[in-house]
Amino acid sequence: MHKSVHNLIQIEKEIQSNIINLDTTTKSPKIIAVSKTHPIASISPLINHGHLDFGENKVQEAIDKWSDIKNKKNSIKLHLIGRLQTNKVKYALKIFDYIHSLDSEKLANKISDEQIKQGKKPKIFIQVNIGNEDQKSGINKERLDDFYKFCKNLNLDIIGTMCIPPNNGNTEKFFFEMSNINQKLNFKELSMGMSGDYLEAIKNSATYVRVGSKIFGSRT
Repeated sequence: MHKSVHNLIQIEKEIQSNIINLDTTTKSPKIIAVSKTHPIASISPLINHGHLDFGENKVQEAIDKWSDIKNKKNSIKLHLIGRLQTNKVKYALKIFDYIHSLDSEKLANKISDEQIKQGKKPKIFIQVNIGNEDQKSGINKERLDDFYKFCKNLNLDIIGTMCIPPNNGNTEKFFFEMSNINQKLNFKELSMGMSGDYLEAIKNSATYVRVGSKIFGSRT
């Protein structure tokens, strides 16, 4: 068995055994295998194992790596987890099924225009700047209600929120806050948690976790 497949199975077992003990409504969160910067040779064992959700940061890298595979196997779901520039939207919609990083009206307008042209609607998470950090993108939580209404008027398929919490040792507090925000907006999906904190995220109702190094090992 390939190491990445072994690692994924171990993570799935760990999550399931923890869910039994966690006070959470999330029964089986989706693991997005963060395949950015890893070649297809490293990713193929997971595809052959039957894993379907993969995460990429850059649009061009995703097109180069995944176009052929997705044509052959349309059950694979590709998640854009990096920031999306407006000039890349038309290319992103061609390859990505999910966009986790909607963070501005300008980007929302561009996605809306492009999905009409292409006749394709990606599932979208609104990125929330939960720690109000200047260096991070995302919608300020005070503006979230208005921004969501704006997106609904554009006919975007908003399924949930996403956050990358501040790296200050207080992750659990921010995950808890995100869970409350998500519930108030009646979203079913919540994208948060990475290799180091996915169990805390799931404890706070994350339905999608983004795991890279714990599956593939450190990037070279």
